[in-house]
Amino acid sequence: MQIIFFSSDESTIDEWISKYDIQNFKSAYDIESLNQEIQNMDRFIFICDYDSVAHDLNILISSKTLPYYSVVLEKSPAIATGKILIKNGVKAYGNSRMLAEHFNQLMKTVKENKTWTYPDLTVALIASTKKAPLNPDATDLIESRLTSKEKDVVFLVLEGLTNETISHELNITTRTVKAHISSIFSKLHVNDRVSLVLLLK
Repeated sequence: MQIIFFSSDESTIDEWISKYDIQNFKSAYDIESLNQEIQNMDRFIFICDYDSVAHDLNILISSKTLPYYSVVLEKSPAIATGKILIKNGVKAYGNSRMLAEHFNQLMKTVKENKTWTYPDLTVALIASTKKAPLNPDATDLIESRLTSKEKDVVFLVLEGLTNETISHELNITTRTVKAHISSIFSKLHVNDRVSLVLLLK
């Protein structure tokens, strides 16, 4: 899948290309050049430098024209910013100077149509929705699509518990927990825990 870098700072793009050994890419420096680059492209990963083009990114979000596979990187990532971006459709948010191995994990996750966040942000996203009640539509969805054991698992996932803790709570193996979670994802048409929380809360 091709990459489009979006930054008004050429040195940042050069740094990413060199550090992450990127071969197949295009660059855009403002919304006009971005629109030119994506005109004839179906699938691409959009990597945005939040430090230099935050205003343009916010325009894309508010106009509902944010590319589907969007990654936002920032020199000093903030949990509050990450929460807002993920809730607005960004697939990944993290440090613009992350190690190559973390960048590769991020790219693999996004290519699999999953959401990637750094650990502190993942915990904060789940914690911020813990106290929020399920909306009536989410309750109906759970009741109509999940088995009783899957319901037990999904409520523990929404509390932010790990697979191991869920296994202990329900007195089942971790492997069984993983199987239930995989089934829940399939039945609710989500790909990961963050998407599940955003759907139901």
